[in-house]
Amino acid sequence: MGGIVLVSLLLCLLISAQWIEIASALKFGINYGQIANDLPAPTQVVSLLQSVNVNRVKLYDADPKVLSAFSGSNIEFIISVSNGNLSAMTDSSQAQAWVAEYVQPYIAGTRITCILVGNEVLAGDSASDQSNLLPAMKSIYQALTNLSLQNQVNVSTAHKLDILATSYPPSSGTFREDLASYLQPILNFLSQINSPFLINAYPFFAYSGDPNSISLPYALFESNAGQIDSNTNLTYDNMLYAQIDAVYAAMKAMGHTDISVAVSETGWPSKGDTNEIGASVENAAAYNGNLLKRVSMNQGTPHKPDVPVDVHVFALFNENSKPGATSERNYGLYYPNGTPVYNIGLQNTGSTGPTGAYFTSSSLESSTAKLMISYGMGILVLVVSIFF
Repeated sequence: MGGIVLVSLLLCLLISAQWIEIASALKFGINYGQIANDLPAPTQVVSLLQSVNVNRVKLYDADPKVLSAFSGSNIEFIISVSNGNLSAMTDSSQAQAWVAEYVQPYIAGTRITCILVGNEVLAGDSASDQSNLLPAMKSIYQALTNLSLQNQVNVSTAHKLDILATSYPPSSGTFREDLASYLQPILNFLSQINSPFLINAYPFFAYSGDPNSISLPYALFESNAGQIDSNTNLTYDNMLYAQIDAVYAAMKAMGHTDISVAVSETGWPSKGDTNEIGASVENAAAYNGNLLKRVSMNQGTPHKPDVPVDVHVFALFNENSKPGATSERNYGLYYPNGTPVYNIGLQNTGSTGPTGAYFTSSSLESSTAKLMISYGMGILVLVVSIFF
């Protein structure tokens, strides 16, 4: 009897430990934008994200209300320094003050793991912002170092894919020559501090801009013949992975194979203007749903098959105050009342919370659950053979 109890205890412990390890390895997060006047309170957002086991969030600022609300939640946060603050952050004392105000008071309770200094700066038209970007990154990093937080919090910046001069085939990826003088030292710095290169990648834009040349299934991770990179003979069955590998190639051309690429934004709008071809609920559900399936498999790109793709989906909510095209206000996985905009295979409408019907992570966990069952049975056989 004691042997059976021991077997049961060991099995439970081993399965639990392995489940935690695999679940925590999933490189999936959500962008939490707040350009809206009807969003739920941050405390309600905590419940929403916990209901789906999403443990990684990216902010476009360092909102104290959000950081306070998520204290103790064990959710990892990327916070941001706005483009408008780049000039100020080049001053070491102001960078230190920013970290003292937005990081130091919260980091004991809220898991701040990265600071993004600026967003899509190099693809913009501000020469001063482009010049200030790297000095601001260095000042923020030094401020973290002064507080012994440099090993706990990464520093990086997010880039629009417009920084690429060539993206096809992926192995021929190169950066724009006019940005080389900015990118080379940024890459050197990221290598030095062991931080990732972040990109905002949207296959939707490529498809919507040229639907006659780009296969919709290829853009949506759906079944298609794929495209073969003539230089490597690697086959790509989706555009996002090709875009990621094009960035790896561009970094290699600048002498860096030691920096990882992470996707800080990607998504698909559920609604758009008449000229925004492909913007629909069906396509948004297909893109995000298929992407999450790939992420749950810990899948890498053809060039980096052993490196799971690291993604933050855009966005958590539809944001009704965003300017621009209709699509800009319709990237959310959720309406502000907490109900899903569409079903991507993760929802469980029987589970409700303070803002409405929440989805659960049952589908996301399905593949890892199968791994756990197989792993657990193997351990059980091993332990039984030992004790009996």
